[in-house]
Formats: sequence, structure tokens, C-alpha cells
Amino acid sequence: MRDVGRRLTRRLREASLYIVGVLTVGGAVAFLAFVALRTSLQLEKSRQQSVIDATWSVASERIDRLDKLIVAQDNVVAAAIEPQALGSLARRWLPTAPRETPTVRAVLVLDASDPMMEVVAFVSPRPGPEDHAFRRVLLAELLPRMETHIAPVEQLRHLHVNVGGANYLVSYWQRLEGERARLVVAWHDVSRLVHEVMPQLYRDLDRQSRMNVIDEDARIVFGSAIRAGGPVVSLPFPTTLYGWRLQVALASAEDLEEKVARQRVTQIGIVGLASLVVLAATIAILRAAVQARRLAALHGDFVANVSHELKTPLASVRLFGEMLLTGRVATDEKRREYLQIIVAESERLTSLLDNVLDFARVERGRAAYDLRHGDVATIARQAVETQRYRAERQGLELEVETSPAVALVDARALELAVINLVDNALKYGVGSEKIRITVGHLSEPQATAYVRVEDSGPGIDVADQERIFQRFVRGKNARDLHARGSGIGLALVRHIAAAHGGSVVLESPAHGDRGAAFELRLPLAREPG
Repeated sequence: MRDVGRRLTRRLREASLYIVGVLTVGGAVAFLAFVALRTSLQLEKSRQQSVIDATWSVASERIDRLDKLIVAQDNVVAAAIEPQALGSLARRWLPTAPRETPTVRAVLVLDASDPMMEVVAFVSPRPGPEDHAFRRVLLAELLPRMETHIAPVEQLRHLHVNVGGANYLVSYWQRLEGERARLVVAWHDVSRLVHEVMPQLYRDLDRQSRMNVIDEDARIVFGSAIRAGGPVVSLPFPTTLYGWRLQVALASAEDLEEKVARQRVTQIGIVGLASLVVLAATIAILRAAVQARRLAALHGDFVANVSHELKTPLASVRLFGEMLLTGRVATDEKRREYLQIIVAESERLTSLLDNVLDFARVERGRAAYDLRHGDVATIARQAVETQRYRAERQGLELEVETSPAVALVDARALELAVINLVDNALKYGVGSEKIRITVGHLSEPQATAYVRVEDSGPGIDVADQERIFQRFVRGKNARDLHARGSGIGLALVRHIAAAHGGSVVLESPAHGDRGAAFELRLPLAREPG
């Protein structure tokens, strides 16, 4: 009775959790739908304000760009002025003036400590009669309007006025030279600002007659009359051309409706997003389950292949060992042959076990290599010799060509990598008469030692050329040839190469339309000592 009550309680709890989960998801979807609908209805009411805000932001950004451009040029001039060496102003500023300060017409330095405000330096990239006229206007009209006595006196300020029908824009600041004060004035060419700078800053919108610049009397200085029917955002230039204003018209009704429609679709799409999240989570779970099953199947194949690989050399060792033990060998030549077979199969078994153990260390992240200076050619020859008897039994010739190449290597790991490459060629290079192993070094594009193993077998399918370096993966040819293998050899080779700062490259076909060539590349090292 107590067990029945526990089962009933557990089922009620599970049902309650299910109901709560369903209600929670349903409530969340309903809330999102309500928010989307409510927001969509409010969009119509707020669309005009949204467009005004956006246009205001555009106008502010365009104004700020022009102000920053002028201030940046003022900073270049300021950096060129040394109060103690005013004579070097022309040498320091004029060479870069056309590129860095294109709108600065002239630079003047006045003695602010002198009541007469004597001009102590005057530099102009394009000297002319206008310079003298400007000096008269500066002393008579502009200086009285400058805020030269307002703290801080060294702060950069601007003056923009209309004198006699001409617009003047000057930047000014003070520099202290001991107890004397110098007033620096940079005269900006307003005409150049209007005809060269403004078209660059405002050309994209001006074509649609949505933007212009007007002066203090509302006369158009740049651009054309705005023909939009809606309201216009009009902002002043805050720090430079503060007598003028930038006008930007609102977007057209068609643009406005398109924007509102996009926003409505976006809001409604939020509702569908919740369903997509659930679907994506389900797909992710199913995909993870499929991958787990695939990995489990690969592990099973790996175990089966390794078991077979172990069983074959062990059977040979046992067979020939029993024949030697029972004395059923007729001649010394046969006895020697059987002993060679036992040694070769033992080496093959050792190689396989080394593969498995090294791969296990890699999987656990515990693989460590003892890198020392070593001759890659010597190590490669040793590795090839362990496979020579097996090659002879298959009727294949191992052709080795080496030249010295010293690198920082773990000799055991490198030997294992070369054994795997030769083993791979012996297994899958069906139809080859010989397997060519070349060891050497390259100087371009970088100093590299290489071990190249080539066969003239059927090659490797293009679709498999990247996958075969993954663990447990064996290519199409392995299945077609019914060749046994663990599927970890090439993965281990790539890992060993990477641990040495090198790489392994596959070329297939390597000879016409057949063959495969694996090239293990390692960075060369200087000889020790």
C-alpha cells in the first residue's frame, strides 16, 4: 500500500511538473504575442517621433563631423607652433599644410602682452593681397570680438562673423612664453569649406534635396531648397560656424511606411522566435544523440579492428614459435626465416601497441614529447627498416633516399609517425611496385625538414582527403580493399607533427591519376653547440 502511494505521489509530481511547464511555455508565448501586438499598434502613434529622432541624430552627426574636422586642423597648427622659436613656424607647418590643414588660409601670432597687439609671425601657404586685407580686418573688426580675457585663456575658441558681406571663421588660443602671452589665430577659408568640404560631408542626402546649410539670415549657403512636405530639423553648428544652421528634412511617407512595416514584422517575429528556440533545442539534442551513437559505433569498430590487428601477428608468432619448439624445421635457412618472421611480427605488434598507447595519451591530453636535436634522416631510416621485411613479403620494394636534416624532435614519436606513413602505404598502395621514402630539407619558404612517403596505388578519394586525418575515420579505399586498420594512425601522425611545430600534407593523385604522397614537415633547427 505504501509503495502504491509512493508511485501515485511520484506520478502526481511528474504530472504537476508537466502541467507547470506547459502553462509556463504557454504563458510566455501569450505574453510575447501580447507585447508584439501592443507594440505594433503603438508604432503608428510613435512613427513620426521616431523619424524625427533619427533625423535629429543624422543632423547632429553631420554637424559634429564638420566641427571635428576644423578642430583637428587647429590641433595640427597648434602642434607646429613653438613660442620660443616662431621663426620655425613656416618650416614646421607649410610642408604638410595642403594635406593636413587644407582649409587654413593663414596663421598669425600676435603679442597679446602688447596693447597694440603687434603681429610677430604671419605664415600663409598661398600668399596674396587677401592676406593684407585679412590682417586689417583682424585688427579692426575681429580682435574686439574675441574672448581673450575669459579663463582659461589657453582654451581653443572660434569666431564666425560677417564683415562687409564676407564671412570670416578664425580659431584662436593663447600661448605663454615666459611672462609674455602670444595669441595664435588660424584663419579658415570659409569659401573652401562651403565648396569642397560640405559637398563631401553632405553629398549623399543633398541629391534628394533633404539637406542644406543656411546663414543667420536664413539664406541658403550650401545645397538647395528643401522640398519635403513634412517638418524640418534645423540645428546650429555649436562651436565653429555657429552663425549657420544645418537643415535636414524628414523622410518621405513611403520610407516611413516601409520602416514601420519592417518594425512590425520584427516585433511579430519575436513570437515565432520562441518556437524556433524550442525547435533548435530539440534538433541540438537529437544531433548530440546521433553523434554519441556514431562515436560509440566508431569506438566499437576501433576495438574490433585493433583486436584483429593484434590477433594476426600474435597468431603468426605462435605458429612459427611452435614449429621451432617442436623441431619441425628441416633446415637452418628455414629456421632463420621463421625467426625473422617472429621478429617482424613482434615489431609490427609493438608498433600497433605504441599507436594505441600514444593515442590514449593524446585523448587524455597527457601526451608529452622530449624534443632534442636529431637527424631526421637517421630516424626515418630506422623506421623504414622495421617495415622492410613486411614489404618484401608483399613483393614491394622500399626505396629510401635521404640527406641530413637536423631538427628538434622526439625520436621515438617521429619514428612512430614514419612507421605509420609507411604502414599506410603498404596497406592501401595496392598495385605499387615500390614505395619511395625521401628525406631532405627545403629552404623556401622556410627552413623545413621533410619525410615524403609515396606510393603508386589507387590514391585517396578527394572527399576523404581531409577526413582521413580524423580519429577512427577510414577512407573509401580502405572499405573497398577490405584492409584492416585502427583508424588512428594518420590522426596520430598529424598530432605528432603539430607537437613538433610542423604539419603533414597529402598529395593525391601523386603520379598521373594514381598514387598518394604524404609529406611530414618539421622546422629545421641549428646544430647544438
